[in-house]
Amino acid sequence: MSKHLPDDDPQEAFFEDFLDLADESTAEAGATSEDSDTASLSVIDLKPEKVAAPAVHERGPFGRLMETNFLQFASYSICDRALPTVEDGLKPVQRRILHAMWEKDDGRFSKVAGVVGNTMHYHPHGDAAIKDAIVTLANKRYLIQGQGNFGNIFTGDEAAAARYIECRLTKLAREHLFSPKVTEYVPSYDGRNKEPVLLPSKVPLSLMLGIDGIAVGLSTSILPHNFQELLEAEIAILQKKPCPKVLPDFITGGTMDASDYNDGNGSIRIRATIEQRENEKNKLFITSVPYGVTTDRLAESIEKAIKTKKLPIRHIDNFTAEKVEIEISLTPGSDAEKVRKSLYAFTECERKISSRIVVLRDNRPVELSVTDMLKHHVQRLQDIFAAEFNVRLGEIEQLMNRKTLEAIFIENRIYKRIETVKTAEGVATEIRLGFVPYLDQVGHELTDDEIEMLLKIPIRRISLYDINRHNAEMEALREEQAQINDNLLHLARYASKFLKGLLKEYGPQYPRLTEIEEGFQAIDERALTSTELTMRLSEDNYFGYEVKQGTPLFPCSSLDKLYIVWSDGHYRFMPPPDKFLTDATYEPEKEWLGALKTRAPNRYFTAGIYNRDDIFTCIYYEPIYGFTYIKRFRWGGMITNKDYSLVPEGATILLLCKGTPEAVYVKFKYLKGQRITQQVFDPAEARITSASSKGIQMTPKQIERLDTTRPSWWSASEGNTKGTLFQ
Repeated sequence: MSKHLPDDDPQEAFFEDFLDLADESTAEAGATSEDSDTASLSVIDLKPEKVAAPAVHERGPFGRLMETNFLQFASYSICDRALPTVEDGLKPVQRRILHAMWEKDDGRFSKVAGVVGNTMHYHPHGDAAIKDAIVTLANKRYLIQGQGNFGNIFTGDEAAAARYIECRLTKLAREHLFSPKVTEYVPSYDGRNKEPVLLPSKVPLSLMLGIDGIAVGLSTSILPHNFQELLEAEIAILQKKPCPKVLPDFITGGTMDASDYNDGNGSIRIRATIEQRENEKNKLFITSVPYGVTTDRLAESIEKAIKTKKLPIRHIDNFTAEKVEIEISLTPGSDAEKVRKSLYAFTECERKISSRIVVLRDNRPVELSVTDMLKHHVQRLQDIFAAEFNVRLGEIEQLMNRKTLEAIFIENRIYKRIETVKTAEGVATEIRLGFVPYLDQVGHELTDDEIEMLLKIPIRRISLYDINRHNAEMEALREEQAQINDNLLHLARYASKFLKGLLKEYGPQYPRLTEIEEGFQAIDERALTSTELTMRLSEDNYFGYEVKQGTPLFPCSSLDKLYIVWSDGHYRFMPPPDKFLTDATYEPEKEWLGALKTRAPNRYFTAGIYNRDDIFTCIYYEPIYGFTYIKRFRWGGMITNKDYSLVPEGATILLLCKGTPEAVYVKFKYLKGQRITQQVFDPAEARITSASSKGIQMTPKQIERLDTTRPSWWSASEGNTKGTLFQ
């Protein structure tokens, strides 16, 4: 690792720091990475806020040990375990599995246990992790073909033991993932073997497979994409066309809304496929599950929703085997379309999946987009082809040189010059002298290896030598050489042709499985459950939806919050209770005038569905000064199950109603000599405040009756004197 990055390098200092510490504490410091040529790509900011802490060299030995070891572990988990590389799209364990399988590949199936054992020569972790990685790759279809019980991605059933199942490389993996002549190898963890640093993969594996990984301080979540669409996008990039939008595609199928998916970052919403079939009007059928959800987990979420009365379902039957098949029987009279929406709203039939592409580039973590990943792979693909072409050109040059030497040696009977020579030195000298007239054709003095090669030509080959055949072979080599040189000059054209060939051969095997829908229709969960629960009040003052014998009060949803207000002014917010002892009588919008009498007041309460922006009107009596107050308020924010006070301590609510009445009619208690016995007030004159604020004075007179509509006790002969609110 480079210890001193240039000023224009976008990488932050934290990763540099812990790599520096790791280098200082190990003997393996050294490999210098080149500066990235794609500085426009975003890089993960791993640098924490700086805190006042002593330098490492100023700390005690235990502090230095802990910090150094932790940073080594962080570096290892990020670079050698959790994150894939942008170059070949593989995690280390996946790369080692594929390399171990390729080394032993003979086209036949091998025991997974044997593959695990071979991989352990390269991978410094346990066999269980390797076996799980093999099963995961096999279930993703592209690289490993399994035989036996590899589990079920739909039901979540686990694979059989490694000794009972077999696997082999697919044709795609065997032909397009390996090229040992252009692969760099390093010693394995124990130094006994050599493993590839990167595989020369000619397909964008990380985007095809989808990869999750969690490391110290960061994580990656790369969603799988469609094979055909990825290659078509790379062809467009090679042809200098705009890169088309590439969207995820899941092997579990379903329907996807990618409106929040921004080129690899953001999130998608995916839904199960729910069908209603002919002659099955009272049933729904789930034929696909969201990615990452098993049928067992889905069934559990449906059962939970049934118990909470969110779904009118009689029972469910899970018939999933090779394909997803969950049969849902509805209760008689249920609306199938409403149930389908409720399944999306309240169960695992709909799921949100986040995506963030974090990979290693030059052994450092960076955050990229899908387009960035494709551009990287396009460049990598051209580099692989260039390396393979250069290797082949070297081989052709050596082969042509050998054939030229053989032709001169045989056609000009130079081998006759050594028939009487008795020493090895003399033989070499005679051959060199024999080639002197033909050095213009050879282009160089003969080496000892070339002389040794000529001396090993069998007599049978010399006697059967065919000059015409030699000329044809040389012409074929020259044509291949010219073609390779042309390909080197037009790498983009060659890579595009190669990808088109892959599309033609493998494209039909990997069609799109997930349907794309331009934005899911919004589901109003409260509307679906607005009458889900019925709140009742029993004779012994229990309030809730589990009260079986009682007076129905109002319907509500389990998603609602309720308010409960008592006549003494205290109130609270709560989810719909199953059973709640109110210790009071339910009287919505009650004139609680019993508190004005000398006897003990009757206690009332009212309840309703909470909405923080609803406006309420409250009139209350405050006995200390004998005044009556009015206020209009909104509930505002709240904390569930916390007691609040709507009026001052000791006061009693006379009227509480939702909204603002047009008028409040008030009848005063009779007093001798009192000229005004009744008044009408306009509540709209009171400004809207918070629920906890004090009201404004309405009247100092003792109230006998009040109402929000003109009551029968209102006497027209006593006048309609308008009351004044004391703001």
